[in-house]
Amino acid sequence: MTAAETQNMSSSSQASKAKAKAPALSDHEIQQTYLRIQNELQALAGKIGELEQQADEHSLVLTTLNDALEEEPDRKCFRLIGGVLVERTVKDVVPTLVTTRDGIRRAVTNLTEQYKSKEQDLDAFKQEYNIRPI
Repeated sequence: MTAAETQNMSSSSQASKAKAKAPALSDHEIQQTYLRIQNELQALAGKIGELEQQADEHSLVLTTLNDALEEEPDRKCFRLIGGVLVERTVKDVVPTLVTTRDGIRRAVTNLTEQYKSKEQDLDAFKQEYNIRPI
């Protein structure tokens, strides 16, 4: 027997042991796990929607401020920071808003990836325990 065959047998026996080590869940535990994963998916979807709305609002404000930036960069504008209204100029606010919007978009991308991963976990769980929606 070659070293590769020994390695393959070893890894396949480890995989079967890993499956055997998975504890058998009761019907109640299966139901609770299924509901927990569904709730996590709903929470992620809600957060994604909220962040997408914030990114859209930032884009709308940036569209308006970019016009003001071209015409009058020293024009006063106000920004709400931590519940405090702060007076700034358009040229100071626009770069900060762009950075914030881009950060929100990156967060949406990360959350979307997490959502897809969690959805795959749910599908695997449903398949493993033969769960069908009624």
